[in-house]
Order: sequence, then C-alpha cells, then structure tokens
Amino acid sequence: MRVSLQWLQEFVDLPVGVGELADKLTMAGLAVDAVEEPGKEIAGVVTGRINRIERHPDADRLLVCRVDAGRGEELTIVTGATNMREGDIVPVALEGARLAGGVTIRRGKFRGVVSQGMLCAADELGIGEDHSGILILPPDTPVGADAKKLLGLDDVILELDLTPNRGDCLSVLGVAREVAALFKLPVRLPEPPPRLPADPGIGQVRVDIEAPDLCRRYVARLAAAVKPGPSPLWMQRRLFAAGVRPIFNVVDVTNYVMLELGQPLHAFDYDTLAEGRIVVRRARPGEVLLTLDGVERHLTPDMLVIADAAGAVAVAGVMGGEATGVAGHTTRILLESAWFDPSNIRRTSRQLGLRSEASLRFEKGVDLEGCLRAADRAMQLIADIGAGEPLPGAVDAYPVPHTPRTIVVRPERVAEILGVGLARGKVEEILDRLGFQVRTDGEELLAQVPSYRVDVHREIDLVEEVARLYGYDRVPETLPYGDTTPACRTRHQALFDRVRDVMTACGLTEAITYSFISAASFDRLCLPAGHPLRHAVRLANPLSEEQGVMRTLLLPGLLETLARNAQRGAASAAFFEIGRVFLPVRDGQLPHEGNRLGLALTGETPRGWNRRPAPLDFFYLKGVLEVLADRLGVDVTWERGAQPFCHPGRTARIVAGGVELGWAGEVHPDVTAAYDLPGRAAAAELDLEALLQAAPERRTTRFAGLPRFPSVNRDLAVIIDAAVPAAAVLAAVREAGGPLLQEVSIFDVFRGPQIPAGCRSLAFAMRFRAPDRTLTEEEVNARLEAIVDALASRWGAQLRSGRETT
Repeated sequence: MRVSLQWLQEFVDLPVGVGELADKLTMAGLAVDAVEEPGKEIAGVVTGRINRIERHPDADRLLVCRVDAGRGEELTIVTGATNMREGDIVPVALEGARLAGGVTIRRGKFRGVVSQGMLCAADELGIGEDHSGILILPPDTPVGADAKKLLGLDDVILELDLTPNRGDCLSVLGVAREVAALFKLPVRLPEPPPRLPADPGIGQVRVDIEAPDLCRRYVARLAAAVKPGPSPLWMQRRLFAAGVRPIFNVVDVTNYVMLELGQPLHAFDYDTLAEGRIVVRRARPGEVLLTLDGVERHLTPDMLVIADAAGAVAVAGVMGGEATGVAGHTTRILLESAWFDPSNIRRTSRQLGLRSEASLRFEKGVDLEGCLRAADRAMQLIADIGAGEPLPGAVDAYPVPHTPRTIVVRPERVAEILGVGLARGKVEEILDRLGFQVRTDGEELLAQVPSYRVDVHREIDLVEEVARLYGYDRVPETLPYGDTTPACRTRHQALFDRVRDVMTACGLTEAITYSFISAASFDRLCLPAGHPLRHAVRLANPLSEEQGVMRTLLLPGLLETLARNAQRGAASAAFFEIGRVFLPVRDGQLPHEGNRLGLALTGETPRGWNRRPAPLDFFYLKGVLEVLADRLGVDVTWERGAQPFCHPGRTARIVAGGVELGWAGEVHPDVTAAYDLPGRAAAAELDLEALLQAAPERRTTRFAGLPRFPSVNRDLAVIIDAAVPAAAVLAAVREAGGPLLQEVSIFDVFRGPQIPAGCRSLAFAMRFRAPDRTLTEEEVNARLEAIVDALASRWGAQLRSGRETT
C-alpha cells in the first residue's frame, strides 16, 4: 500500500517528521518498507504561458515557442511536441534545471535557433510514464510559480507492508485512523453534501439480491450528463503516487475513492443495463462473460455475478463486463458500492486467475457500514470535477444489516499476557483511541468493535491492539522461568531419523513434495473407478487446479519429481520421501493422517573406473528395503502382490508378523508413459506406523567369536513348480538344514527347454558348520538328503544337481 503524506494530511494532522512517523507506524504493526520522494531530483521547473508558436525555419518537425515564465523576458524554447496551443500553461525547465532521472537542462542550439529551456512532458517530471506530449496545466494556473510545489512533486510516499489481517489499512482513511490513534489526534472525514430524495421522473434502478449470504449490501446511485474525459491533474497525480494508472474521469473517481476510503466501486453504463435492473445472484451453469480485459470467463454456480434482466454483466467484486463498461459515448452511469463475501471473492478470483485491486480488498473484508458513504463521496467528486451530474437519491439494498460485535476484555488478563502492569483506565483509553466503544461491566470491559475492523473477533485480538499501541518497545525484557525437563526424541522421531539415515546411506536423496495434488493424478496412475485411493479430501479453496485434492499416497509427487529431473537431463535418480497421506473417514470427521515412506527410482547407478553401472530396478529397491528392515530389526517377508499402478507380476507385498507394511514394485509402463519417464521405474511405499509397531523397542546385538572349525560349502539345484515363491523354498531349506546350516542363498534361477514346462530350476549355495567340531561328510550328506526330501514332499521338487564347493 502506497500512501501520500499530502493526501494523508487531509484526514489527520502529522505532528512529527516523516522519519519518526515511519518508525511509529512500523512499531505499531504497519511496517514502512520505504520512504519515497518522487520530486527529489526536480529543481528549476516553473510554470509558463506559451505566447506564440512558430515553425522552425530550417526543421519541419520542430516548433519555436515564445514563452512567458514570469522572469520579465520572453524565453525562446525549441520543441518537437505538437499538442500545445498558444495561451496554454505548461511546465518549463529553465536553464540549469534538473528533471527526473538526473537530467540537467542546458542552453542548446537546434538548427541555428537557441533554446533557453525545455517544455516538460509528464514522465520528465516523474508523473507517470506519459511522453506523448507536453503536460498542459489548468488555464487558471499562475505563471512563474514553482511547478514542483504546484504539481505536488514535493510529496512524500510511504510504502507500507501490511499484514494480511489489516485490510482496513488498504486506504488513506485506514492509515489516518492509525496515525490519529498513535498521536491522540482527531480524524477528519470527507463530508459529502446532503443527498436529496430521489426524483421518480429522472430515472430509476431496481436492485434484487438473490444471494444475501454472499452480498449483504448493495448501494446504487445514478449520474446523468456524464462527460468522459481526462481527470484533473491533482487526481491523476494522487493515483500515480498510489501506483494506479489514470484512465479517464469516471473510472478514476472509482479508483480514487477505493484508495481513499477502502471501498471498491464499479461504474456501469446505465443505458446498457437491460430494464435498468441489477440482480446479484450466483452464476448459472455454463454462463460465460466477456470481462473488461477482453477475456471470456467461464463461470460456475459457486461464483457471484452482477446481472441485469438479460444476463451476467460483471463478476462480483473482481471485474466488470465489457458490454456494460463506461466508454466515450456514455451519458448516464450506475455506480455500484457493495459488500461481498470475502471467501467467495477469494475463491472466484483464484479460479478465474484474475486479481484486481478491488478483489484484494473484498478478499480481506470491507466496511459493511461504509458502502453508502463511499457512493456519496464518489458522486461528490464526479460533480466537483465536472464529470457528470449526480441524480438525487440512492438505492440501498441491505438484507443483512451489520450487527456490532461486543467483546469482553479483562484488564488483569491484558496485564498478565503483556507482562506490564497496565491500569484499567489505560486499557480503556487505548481501545477508545482505536475506535472501540468501551463501557464498564463490573470488573470487565465491554468493547464494541467498529464495523471497519473485520479482523477483531476475540479478547486476544484486543490484547494485541493494546500491546501495539502501548508500544512493544515498552514491554520490559524478562527471562523465562519454569520447570524444565531434559529434551529427548520420541520413538516416532527416532524412527524417522533412522529411516532417513538408512535411505541416504543407500544412495537415495530426500524429496519433499506437495500434500496437495491434482485429481488427474489418479487417472495417470491408472486407478480404476471406485478405487479406495481415489476417495481423496477435496479442498474448498485450492491454490490452483493442479492442487485440488489432498494426496492419498506419495507416489504422484515422487514420479513428478523423477520426471522433472529427467526433463533436465538427470535420467537416473533415486528419491525417498517421509510424509503424510490423508485418508478420508466417514461422518464428516477429519481425515486420517498417516505417515508413509515413499521411494521412487529410475535409471542406473553411476559408472566408476572399477565398476559397471547397475540398474536402479525392482531388485535394487528390494535391497534398499531389506537393509532398512535389517537396521530396524524387523523380520519381513515378501509376497506376491498387485497394484493398479505397478507392473503385473513384478509387485510384492511387504509383510512383518502377519501385518502388511506396504508394497514395492516396478511402475506400470502406462504410468511411466503418462509421467513422460524415459525408462523403467521402481517404487515402494511403507506405512511407518505399522513399521514402528513391528520394530522392537530395543534391538539387542549379539557378538560371537570367530569360528574355530572349518565350514563345508555345498551347492544344490532343484527343479520345482514355478508358482512356488522362492522365499518359501528358502524357508523350507533353512528348516530342514537344521542348526548346522549356517547360511543359504539362491545364486541361480533357470528356465529353458531342459526344464519341464511350468517349472524352474533354483540353485542354492549352502554353508554348513558346527561350533564345536569339524563336520564329517556323513553329517553334511544327511542334512542334504533331509533338504531334498523336504522339498520333494512339500512341492514335488526334483534334484537337478548337487556338488561340494570350497
């Protein structure tokens, strides 16, 4: 918010310099980011009258002006501008003058004619960006006056960085109220002339509010004999100072009042409104409106529109329609001053991708009681600048009147929170300066909140108001005290840290993705209709269409991260994420938030001088998860599983103690194509709560001495039904091998013409050892026979080969 001090002084006297004022506002919560002096560089510019304009004798595009600058002699000035006329009053930069941008004016010769200064355009004086011609001043402007002071270029601009709750300070009046409260001064409000009763013979408008929950008040006023044209210089200058580009008088008045009082206004061409009627309603399904920026807006029934008898003419609180906008041929206008629901305006603005100064203020909440005052002020300005003739009367549709909010304030509670012994009278005096009507009720105070302070709802809000006006710098510094306990991590935190350590040690990089995802992500994951993971919590007011629902799994964000890296040349990547998923529950309760570990990898490991790259595939992923399970002391088993987004036959369930911890698998080719991944990808997701339950609270590590006796190594290959899981075969081998079988692993899987159809060959490497003796061949052979018999009896396995290895 940019505030002109000259404009501010119309509302309140400024008893201190700009530096102290900026400090005071900042300490009161209205941070002053910058102090600007637009005319700081300008000097030596006066007003002058053009007495004669002649053609340059040797240049067709130059004019020679004879100018009276109040210096007792006529100046000769050469210019290329052509918009001046004899008798015009213009700003004249004398020899030695300084202009915006550090330009210094010197006497010069143009094709033989000496120029004794320069006629100035608006941008050369730091007034906007217009360089289309010389700035023409009002005809009653005195000659020889200091143009810097006359044009208000000696003004100072405060750049305020307001917190989101202080929408009331998005106006000069709002800042003036704060200054008045800080320095115990009165506020001067502009008083429009009395409004006369409506004349039924001049023209009427009917206002119907069909959505009173979204529009609590709508004020309409009419003006006739409208003359669209440029605004007076003083109004343009103030709009420029506030960062608003002047357009023409009627529109400039609406912007001026918005900046002055904080109430957005909109002007309709009254003659374009069907039946002269205003209807405030929700948009109809499929309704389309061409807005003032020339874009067709497709509206939805949750958006509020202003309509006439034929259809929508404006998006309420955001932007008007092109068909009813004020233009050069407009002769009558209808001025709108209304209150719209902040959350609805915020949602509409985001859905349409359309932000405006008006929507910014409506989103934060405007003064419900200020609508009529703003309309009257605008009509006063329209009359003052000759832009039109206000018609008597006003239509004030007010279906939901303002009910003042009263808050109980306990002075002792204020003192307790602030740590300052504030007297009861001091608390009452501060609140009174801020515009709260305070009365006594026993030991308590009852504070009535003014209608413009829509951010104040509770006692703690008033405590903050007292604190900031009393002065945070006056609150004494005290050391905190109280009983302390040694800090330690919870079991959840310790588990998460251990998981992170294992993941990074295995070469994965931690990613943090958004909890909000697009509903289209479920289609990209090939989830069938009705799948439980599609039942996501939808956001009532999403940041964008791409973040409309809360995630039910981590996979979409991780796959998007892989794809984004691949698009930037990093085709090989491995990520993990520890985050929450949000699973809806019935009966309108809050969703269940579960902590999950997600992994996603693609490509291959880096190439080294002594190693070849290895694929980052399902088996690499399985190895990472097995390392994690080992570090946590969890005994997991891998079972055949299925997920819609994983490759059939390449997906596993991860189980511990009969409880499913999660899944792992190779991402389905259709999913990798939907995410534009260049190659295969593997992914997994574990429920960290289930993993925590499966992990022992204390893991015991046992140490043993080095073996004293040699081992016997044997390989064994069997032909077995291909449907039998390898994990089950390994478990049977360990059971039949007994305590002498120290280690067993699969080192070969073979299918081919030598193997019967539907079967496969599994080859095992086994190590036998006894802790107290050297094993004999008979003992080892007995264990091998027991293993072969167990596999044969359970699954009909046949011995393919067996040999001793060293």
